[in-house]
Amino acid sequence: MLNKKELWEKAAAFHGHVCGGLTIGYQAALYAIELLNLEFSDDEQVVCISENDACGVDAIQIILGCSVGKGNLLFHMRGKQAFSFYNRKTGKSVRLVLKPKPREMTREESFAYYQSCTPPEMFDVKETVIKLPEQARIFDSYVCDCCGESTGANWIRLRGDKKLCLDCYSIYDRFNI
Repeated sequence: MLNKKELWEKAAAFHGHVCGGLTIGYQAALYAIELLNLEFSDDEQVVCISENDACGVDAIQIILGCSVGKGNLLFHMRGKQAFSFYNRKTGKSVRLVLKPKPREMTREESFAYYQSCTPPEMFDVKETVIKLPEQARIFDSYVCDCCGESTGANWIRLRGDKKLCLDCYSIYDRFNI
């Protein structure tokens, strides 16, 4: 595995710049590695459920190998700087929640503050509240009878004998017409 400096440089290159948000994800990933004995996930051995879609998620992708495409990076949008990590090999998990920082900081001061913290200073360690999701499934595809676009079976809706994608399917609702 790369050393911390190399991991930081790789995360910053992927993200495009350095910032406090990237530091949060970087520190969370390093802490998860320590707490759960994680390695880079080449498939779905490591799962991250992020409660935000902010800068830190980029560091988690680079350091832990979690990605939307592999199905091991999921979003449970709550607007919180919180990340749940799961080790499929051991069954262990942890939820890291960012502790409040001192108020009235500029962006530069916030970046310096997070850079100077250790992961235990930054995060409360909690039990995960979301059950480990099943591994990603591969679905058959169907062609929408309305627009002609191929759509995964899980997202097809039936209207009579027609198979419709979510964009072409309208829900019957007498109150929101």
